[in-house]
Order: sequence, then C-alpha cells, then structure tokens
Amino acid sequence: MAATTVGRSFLVQPCSFIGNGKHIHRSSFGFSAKPPSGHPRTVVRAQERPTWLPGLDPPPYLNGTLAGDYGFDPLGLGEDPESLRWYVQAELVHCRFAMAGVAGILVTDLLRVTGISNLPVWYEAGAMKFRFANTTTLFLVQMILMGFVETKRYMDYIKPGSQAEDGIFFGLEAAFEGLEPGYPGGPILNPLGLAKDIKNAHDWKLKEIKNGRLAMMAMLGFFVQASVTHVGPIDNLVEHLSNPWHKTIVQTLANSTS
Repeated sequence: MAATTVGRSFLVQPCSFIGNGKHIHRSSFGFSAKPPSGHPRTVVRAQERPTWLPGLDPPPYLNGTLAGDYGFDPLGLGEDPESLRWYVQAELVHCRFAMAGVAGILVTDLLRVTGISNLPVWYEAGAMKFRFANTTTLFLVQMILMGFVETKRYMDYIKPGSQAEDGIFFGLEAAFEGLEPGYPGGPILNPLGLAKDIKNAHDWKLKEIKNGRLAMMAMLGFFVQASVTHVGPIDNLVEHLSNPWHKTIVQTLANSTS
C-alpha cells in the first residue's frame, strides 16, 4: 500500500503482531506500540525527494516526472499545465543555445589568444565585416533559416508528429523524424542513435538539462565578465592563473567599483 503527500513519497508498511497471546506492534522506527482495538495499523516511513532546497515541499504540479525537476518554481509560473508544457520546451531550447554559445565562445577565444587565428573577441564578433557577404545579407539569411526552423518546431509543439508526415519537407521527413516535441531525431539530428527510445531516456534528458542549465549560468558569467573586464574568458583565466591569490573575482569586482 502506498501513500503520497506533496513533496514527499511514503512507503506504507503493514503492521506485524508478535507475542504470546498479546498483539504487539513493531514499527519501522524501532518502537513498540499497542494498536487500537478493532483496527489494523500501518506505519508510514517518509522518503525525501531531492529538491533544490533540502526539506522544501515542491509544488504539487512538479511531481518529479519532468527531467531535471527539483521543485524549483518560486514564482508559480508552471501552475497552468499548458504554460508548464511551454516553459519546459522554452528551457530546453535556451539550454541548447547556451551550450552551443559557450562552446563557440571558448573555442574561438582560445584560437584568438593562442594566435592560431585572427578572430575578434566574442562580444565584438557581431560588428565584424565579412568579405563574402555584407551584414544585411547575413542578417536576412539568418532570420529566414532560424525562422523556418523555429516555425517547424512550433508546429510540432502544437501538433506532435505533424512535421514527420509525408510531403511536409521535400521528402526528407525521415531524416528529421522527431522522437517527441523538443527531441528531434533521424540520421541528421541524431546521428549516433542516442536515446532512440525517448520514452525511456530519462537519464539522457537529465544529463542534457543539467548541462544546459550550467551553460546558461556560464553565459551569464561571460556577460558580466565582459562588462567588467572588457576581455574574453580565456584572457581572464590566464590572468587568474598568473597570480591565483590576488587575481580573483573579488579583486576584479572591487577594482571595477573603486
């Protein structure tokens, strides 16, 4: 038998009676108690669910079924089921953009600092002029391509599986066949064949969302770092390693405000 309350799952163990003619109740906590006459007795043992703040009761709509659900919603944004469904997809997309952005910033900054390539610091890359196309052309191409992808993603969100139907994408539907909203598949978007059974891929989803949240925090750090130091993250790392005890975030922030 099982009982559940908000934020905690309970295992209910049936009582056991032992003794010579006397009914003695032995609970899972190690003490004995006489059960009420005429009524069987059960013992409830609490098993805490991991939450973002230990001991906190998560809201009832965050029941632990979502990947990376630790009961964090202080503003109550997910109370409406449809809003929660949308926020899950929005977080997933932001996580992926952040992971791609962090990787791009670190790789290009490393190439720049080591002198392998003459690249601008990441926050000035958008102002660069390229010989193969002007800025307006690049902007329009980006808007068209990203608009197309985001439109397809939204249509699949509205009607799951609709974008895998024949004739939707020039006969290439099988190459982009989605596993479920937010998790595209096929040989192009899932070349390694990971998590083919997306319904039972909770571990893969959890790893992705954890790395994505870490990447979003890293991007926030890059923004603040660039605003305060006016250099890239690799430059900051090299400066810190040159004098670890005196070149820290504390000294940097103190010097920037003085």
